[in-house]
Amino acid sequence: MYHVILAPPAGAPFPGLYVTPALFAAQMRALAAAGYHAVTMDEMWENWRHGTPLPAGTPIVISFDNGYESQYTQALGVMRALGWHGVENLQLSGLPPSQGGLSRRQVRGLVRAGWELDTQGYSHADLIRLSPSDLHFQVAVARARIQALYHVPAEWFCYPSGHYDATVIAAVQAAGFRGSTTVTPGWASPTEDPYRLPRLRVLGGTTPASLLGELAAIRGAPAPGPSYGGA
Repeated sequence: MYHVILAPPAGAPFPGLYVTPALFAAQMRALAAAGYHAVTMDEMWENWRHGTPLPAGTPIVISFDNGYESQYTQALGVMRALGWHGVENLQLSGLPPSQGGLSRRQVRGLVRAGWELDTQGYSHADLIRLSPSDLHFQVAVARARIQALYHVPAEWFCYPSGHYDATVIAAVQAAGFRGSTTVTPGWASPTEDPYRLPRLRVLGGTTPASLLGELAAIRGAPAPGPSYGGA
């Protein structure tokens, strides 16, 4: 799970969400050298449910949250050089370009480049605090709008800040999503609840060797429990 692919500016409130372009490129090259191969959530699902073959190597989903412009200007080229596709979890309201957000042209560019476009809802709201109608808007209406705007299936939901409960899961299921991703650290497997899939947050300053070590550790750890996620 990545956010901003830039060096953190002075005074950034969450500097850990920034990974420099050089470090991101080194991480991706290290993953490839270690035998990993990036796939999309849909490719993962087709393999899990229908046995559709995946590329040689260990499959891994490289996901990007929120819709930062640097995911297009910095990450896209690195991924393209490896022949890999990322997964963009876009919030429909978008981050303004003046605040480092993707433009609609750039989102379309990611889709044309083969990236999978999924959603975090309309405005990155705290879903567990919403009324039923607002929750429907953030989940079901957001999916319909991203489908209409970008002509993609948008089969996967990403819980904003990892906040969800049974009501939120029910709304995601009712909207027709195949599943959802959390911020709970872990290695996803086909035996898990598809609406609570774990991920690994990559923090700023993580060396390629450390990233490989973190992946090895979560692959060998027990699956995350059924408790609800958090920030």
